[in-house]
Amino acid sequence: MNSIINEFVEQQAKVISQVRNFSVPNFRPGDTVNVKYKISEGSNIRIQAFKGVVIAKTKSSKNYVASFTVRKISSSVGVERKFPLYSPLIADIEVLKSAVVRKAKLYYLRKLTGKASRLKEKLNLSSQELTLLKDDIKQSDKDVSVENKD
Repeated sequence: MNSIINEFVEQQAKVISQVRNFSVPNFRPGDTVNVKYKISEGSNIRIQAFKGVVIAKTKSSKNYVASFTVRKISSSVGVERKFPLYSPLIADIEVLKSAVVRKAKLYYLRKLTGKASRLKEKLNLSSQELTLLKDDIKQSDKDVSVENKD
C-alpha cells in the first residue's frame, strides 16, 4: 500500500515538473536562494524576488507537496516565507551560494542577529581550479623558503 502511494507522489511531481518552464534546482538548508514568484495585483501579474537563506525543507524534492522556508532580514526585521516547491506561482529558484551547515533545520538563526547569523560559505571548486590553487600554494611556499635563506 505504501509503495503505491510513493509511486503516485513521484508521478505527480514528474507531471508538475514537465508542465513548468524550469526544473527545480538541488538546494539544501543553509543555501542562499533567490525565489522569484508571481504576484497578481488586479489584472496585472508581476514577478517579485525573495532572497534569503533556506532554513528548512519539508519532504523530498520528489514529493509534490514538498515545501521550503526562506528567511531574510528586511529593515532589521526578520521575515520568513514558506513556499510550496511545486507551486505554479513560483517562476524561478536560483541558488546563489551554499553554506556549511550540520543541521537540517536552521531555526536557531531566528535568535541570532548581525554578524552572529552569518554562515560559513562552502566553496565549490572544480578539479582544475583545485589543482591550480594547490600549485599556487606550493609556489608561494617555495618563494617563502627562498626568502628565508637569503
